[in-house]
Amino acid sequence: MKKDVNYSRGIFLLLLCICVLLVTAVLKVTSEVLLPVIIAIMLSFVFQPVLVFFKKKFHIPNVLGIVIIFLILFAAIFFIGNLLFSSIKTIISVYPKYEERFVYVYKAVAEIFHLSYDNESSLIANLWNQLGIRNAIQSLGFKLSNSLIDFAKNLTVIALFVIFFLSETNLFKEKAIVALEGKSSGKIISMTKDIILQVTRYLSVKFFISLLTGIFVFLGTMVIGLDFPIIWGFLAFVLNFIPNFGSIISGIVTIIFSILQFWPSPGPVIWVSFVMLSVNMILGNFVEPKVQGRSLGLSPFVIIVSLSIWGWIWGFMGMILAVPVTVILKIVCENIEFLKPISILMGSKIPSKTNKEEG
Repeated sequence: MKKDVNYSRGIFLLLLCICVLLVTAVLKVTSEVLLPVIIAIMLSFVFQPVLVFFKKKFHIPNVLGIVIIFLILFAAIFFIGNLLFSSIKTIISVYPKYEERFVYVYKAVAEIFHLSYDNESSLIANLWNQLGIRNAIQSLGFKLSNSLIDFAKNLTVIALFVIFFLSETNLFKEKAIVALEGKSSGKIISMTKDIILQVTRYLSVKFFISLLTGIFVFLGTMVIGLDFPIIWGFLAFVLNFIPNFGSIISGIVTIIFSILQFWPSPGPVIWVSFVMLSVNMILGNFVEPKVQGRSLGLSPFVIIVSLSIWGWIWGFMGMILAVPVTVILKIVCENIEFLKPISILMGSKIPSKTNKEEG
């Protein structure tokens, strides 16, 4: 009898693995359709407490609250978009100056490491001969431009989804209570509330910390005299949503540009490095954990793996959504008896015996 039970358990685990692989494939194939919906749901989680605040504090109806939120958002996007567009135009117009600077820096580096430099060839040709990065740069630029175009196309669709989600939130709650009546209704409602609470808190805190990071990087680089501070502030804001690696990438890119601009003067480069390091250390390692309060309970290894998996499935946006989506999966596993071991493996702590007995 014992052998039959073990055999059945093995079949179940095999089927579970097959289901996970199939779901992953479906998520990747349907990313163009599914990703805007997921982003809209996450944004709805963030905006819902704002609507509740408007209603309780100022007695503003939900419909008017949604209109106010979107007017503020579109005004902010329009303002920042204009600044970024003008900065990019300026970068294009002064490109020859920076190409000369890059050639100067590259020659100095080539001398240090005894690399050959052909004065009759272009900078890109020299880099291609020494480092083999031409195709990588072209591919990166192509992917980035495609991502920006896709983002611009999906923005209106996401906005419409968010409006409809927010307008039907209260009705959806009532329908869910009626639909889930039964023995497991309390557990499902509790699980849903926990998901909304944790995801809303994470996304809200991450947004404001990322916003502060972008503002401080913008102000710091502007005071130092680094060109295009709005670009570096925006880059810091966006990449800060990617845990662990985002702020590192933002810092490296900004410091490399400071070397390009200020070489061979070390002072400004040191100050830029100090600003990037101090802003990310203080906000990321001290302020964010304090404001976040309750830990998400995810293992650091799981976070890194989730970044890789969701990045592969949904690209750049997948890396931004990796943590909240993984938190949702962990909470679901916690509330389903046969998936609890997976939840424990995903966690950052070993649950106490009392918690196990209660579960």
